[in-house]
Amino acid sequence: MSNLLFQTIDQISREKGIDPQIVVHAIEDAIVVASRKYFKSNEELRGRINPDTGEIDVYALRKVVEDVTNPVREISMDEARRIKPDAQMEEEIEFLKPTVGLGRIAAQLAKQVIFQKVREAERESVYAEYHKHVGEVVNCVVKRFENGDIIVELGKTEGRLGKRDQSKLESFAPNERIRVVITKVDKTAKGPQVMVSRTDPVLVQHLFQTEVPEIYDGTVQIRSTAREAGERTKIAVTSRERDVDPVGACVGMKGTRVQSIIRELRGEKIDIIQWNDDVVAFATNAISPAKVSRVSILDSAEKIMEMVVEDSQLSLAIGKKGQNVRLASKLIGWRIDIKSEEEKRAEIENQINQMQESAPTPIENMPGLTPALVQKLATSGITTVEQLADLAPEDLENIPGIGNKTVEKIKDVLSEYYAQLPSYQDDLVRQAAEHMFSKSVDEPAEEASENGIGEADAPKE
Repeated sequence: MSNLLFQTIDQISREKGIDPQIVVHAIEDAIVVASRKYFKSNEELRGRINPDTGEIDVYALRKVVEDVTNPVREISMDEARRIKPDAQMEEEIEFLKPTVGLGRIAAQLAKQVIFQKVREAERESVYAEYHKHVGEVVNCVVKRFENGDIIVELGKTEGRLGKRDQSKLESFAPNERIRVVITKVDKTAKGPQVMVSRTDPVLVQHLFQTEVPEIYDGTVQIRSTAREAGERTKIAVTSRERDVDPVGACVGMKGTRVQSIIRELRGEKIDIIQWNDDVVAFATNAISPAKVSRVSILDSAEKIMEMVVEDSQLSLAIGKKGQNVRLASKLIGWRIDIKSEEEKRAEIENQINQMQESAPTPIENMPGLTPALVQKLATSGITTVEQLADLAPEDLENIPGIGNKTVEKIKDVLSEYYAQLPSYQDDLVRQAAEHMFSKSVDEPAEEASENGIGEADAPKE
């Protein structure tokens, strides 16, 4: 009897993948439920499997108390010591209950309880097994199709590959072996629901680890991945050794390694990017295949940068429906604003126009101009910085007391003034300010005195 019972418990445990003790406790709980139904008593009952005989015994428990108020659950010290001489206060005394007459109904009830307990334990076991593997790649077999979802066989349970987790480039047949990422495990009334994905970036990382030995042994590391399944993936890699090219290692001889991954993903495009700790250099790499003219950090706290490209490179940098810049942004973790040279130029011109349209700045407020020069300009009707900036070099030379050298120094003063303005911090803006007096002056001018600009310009002949 003993061997048969424990053999049955062991068999159930192996089939269901649960701890044998769980089955043992389920049987003990079941016999207690059946006993309560049979005895119709309010007693505290406990079931126990005798390891020697294999018999299932039922005990009634009574607590040792000083004054008995509930005889069904309590026993006095005197009575307890007649049964157990060393009984102590608050101790629970066991009384063996007869189980011979439990009958068929009680046995059926016990069977149901055992089945329920084992099923609950099995579900908990499956949940625990797959929950610890969330985020990992596993092999599975396509089993059937349900309303666009794909049901896959994972071993102990089934997984669901939803529509959103499928690449639009892929299609599978029943019994086909595929690799998926376990993304989530939910507890439901029908048992654990395992959700899997073919669109998760982890799948691409796993494929590279499988195909590239340098990634598998840790020589090359995957630092970041951005993916739009069925379209394009950008993956950033770096090497721990100077003599190992991380990009070349991932591409492989004549592209064999990356092509193997592309075939697995049914033709999805893959960009392999060189990781760089410098975010500007990293962003420049990430936007490939487009070439970048310059990158400016707009807000380091909010992680916003501006990228300027040649007009011919704008569409390539943005990509189809903004895909290239979107993936690059995900890859580096920054927001990227892309502008062409023409757009940037127009923006700068607009800034200049806005400044020119704003309240005029008196020329006496501009550092670098001597009072004497300010007076000469004012006499000729030039009273603001904006008026001065609009003048051509030949116009300035027509002002009495201003020669070639003074014009050049006025140009330098204007350039320095505009360069210090917040709106002119960009290189292009500074270049535009310096270009205001770019015309060459052919006629020689009088030398200025050492006392300041325009102080001692000789009168024109």
